[in-house]
Amino acid sequence: MSDTNGNGAGQNGGAPALNALGQYIKDLSFENPNAPQSLGPQDNQPNIAIAVNVNAKQLSPTDFEVSLTLDAKAGEGAGLLFKLDVDYAGIFRLTNIPQEQIHPIVMIECPRLLFPFVRQIVADATRNGGFPPLFVDPIDFVGLYQQSAANQNTGNA
Repeated sequence: MSDTNGNGAGQNGGAPALNALGQYIKDLSFENPNAPQSLGPQDNQPNIAIAVNVNAKQLSPTDFEVSLTLDAKAGEGAGLLFKLDVDYAGIFRLTNIPQEQIHPIVMIECPRLLFPFVRQIVADATRNGGFPPLFVDPIDFVGLYQQSAANQNTGNA
């Protein structure tokens, strides 16, 4: 006889699980400082800059708030078309996860689950601001995590 309950859980008390308990916008700002002049045809393609950051806060032994912040702007200085800042968060519960795997899951998998919602918010906000929707390319959260770990190891945190 096996000591499993049919879902692959053994004697460790259950299968590893990552559950999203809730998601929400913490902060959203869209600035269109030169409207209505900025809404007309543009002579050239504006430079679009996007910065992404992931933050996490432990709420309980199993629950984490993970925040994905994205700052985007099109143009610079007097030619600024728009500036958008969004801070989107989720509450995630991790159960039966080995301790050494918690940090990578929180910093890679959780923001990966939040990203499609942030992408839609950005597209809707830019479209509602009078511009073509800005569709953010997929983000390599593994690469961001590795870069952050490398920066911490070299003292550039």
